[in-house]
Amino acid sequence: MDSTIKKAASEILSGQALLVTAGAGMGVDSGLPDFRGEEGFWKAYPPYAKMGIRFEEMANPYWFQQDPNLAWGFYGHRLSLYRNTVPHAGFGLLRKWSQRMPHGMFVYTTNVDGQFQRSGFEETRVVETHGSIHHLQCIKQCGIGIFSADGIEIDIDKETMRSRGPMPICPRCGGLARPNILMFNDWNWDEARTESQQWRFEDWIRSIPGRLVVIECGAGVALPRIRRVSEEISRRYQATLIRINPRDCDVPDRQISIAMDSLAALQSIDAILDGESQTP
Repeated sequence: MDSTIKKAASEILSGQALLVTAGAGMGVDSGLPDFRGEEGFWKAYPPYAKMGIRFEEMANPYWFQQDPNLAWGFYGHRLSLYRNTVPHAGFGLLRKWSQRMPHGMFVYTTNVDGQFQRSGFEETRVVETHGSIHHLQCIKQCGIGIFSADGIEIDIDKETMRSRGPMPICPRCGGLARPNILMFNDWNWDEARTESQQWRFEDWIRSIPGRLVVIECGAGVALPRIRRVSEEISRRYQATLIRINPRDCDVPDRQISIAMDSLAALQSIDAILDGESQTP
């Protein structure tokens, strides 16, 4: 493992641009729950275990039509959780490394928690491909578009995971609001914000004249979107892929696999980088 960490550090040192791709495992070291499998979800939310509702069933726009109090119990709790969670130190290490690179960095993530922005990453350098819980949309699709969830607080009965008080409404038509998140079986997600992020990302990556390094953190195989993006970009731009995952760490030939949690791996790489920077 020491040689792999040293190889990853060497690639970062010689890189000219950094792409961070991140799945749900990136937030686990910050204390966020792991929804991998039914047991992970039900451990985080015991009331849903009693109801026999799986994550894929709960994360569905159906509930905003059929039982809004249950829907906002779930998403309101997550909104509060993400607001109150302090991002782990690995986020800051990625920012520090990117500042050494002449062509900067971009983040590409399926996470909806806003942890990268809370860590100081520029809003214009993040793609949230599944949307963000910190933004809302109208379920009536009245034309208002996407609006901020700032100031929204949901009173939740934690025994039943149902909202007890007023739920967010659309400021234009007064209809119920929902998170601007791509859910399962979701045909009404407003993707305008994510599309704008994607356009900025594509402009950036096409402009890079030098070596690109891709660091992938916490992206599993159950929902492989991030892994596919990492591998496709690595092939297309002849970039080095550093995949960090304690379980699902297989990589294509000549790429780097680190079988560790995100924070531990990033700190190990940083220790090498610090040593290199202090070498006369």
